Amino acid sequence: MNKQIKSFINAQSDLFWFLPESDKQNISSAVLVETILNYGSLDAVTELIRILGLDVVARLFAESISTESRRRNNYHALTRNYFLHVFKKYAPQYFNQSAA
Repeated sequence: MNKQIKSFINAQSDLFWFLPESDKQNISSAVLVETILNYGSLDAVTELIRILGLDVVARLFAESISTESRRRNNYHALTRNYFLHVFKKYAPQYFNQSAA
């Protein structure tokens, strides 16, 4: 994990209340994206996209809501709906017709 991501996680540390301090630097990109999209401010979402890139954030979001992989969908309904529309517009390659 690079220094920029570690710094970002430290700045958003309160959002990761469920993790011990020692584990916060070891979270996966998928957990980072899910937590920031669900609970972060608009500034935090913008910073996350700046650091990881729109394609990476959109891909991780698409993978996490995919029914094909049978993953749990931990996004709030409004959050899922909002970012589904945003990413379908700006990163449509990660979404097929059935992802709605």
